[in-house]
Amino acid sequence: MLPVLDLVYLRNPGISFGMLGGMPRWLLVLASLVIVGILLTWMWRTARPVVATALGLISGGAIGNIVDRVRLGAVTDFLDFHVGGYHWPAFNLADVAIVCGAALMLLDGVLAPSNVETRAGKEPS
Repeated sequence: MLPVLDLVYLRNPGISFGMLGGMPRWLLVLASLVIVGILLTWMWRTARPVVATALGLISGGAIGNIVDRVRLGAVTDFLDFHVGGYHWPAFNLADVAIVCGAALMLLDGVLAPSNVETRAGKEPS
């Protein structure tokens, strides 16, 4: 396709990079649903649009992977980036959303002004 990208068809029964591939599917789905529930609760409660967007990307990607895991028994990966003979593990668009959301959270954490907590309503000196 491109000198650095091939479209492939891979089934990943585990999580990132095939880790936990031997774990029962129902347990991975359950753990993912719990994590998505926590992320959606956090997203609902945050007043920061950047954080809400990041959490939405992460949750959406996770839900996409859950749907694959329930319907097909594994996550379908199809993007294979490489330089020469060096390949990054294949991934899908749900993984792209998760990574972009995590990167946005990190970027926000680095660039956002820090929130200084005060005690008893006193301003920091």
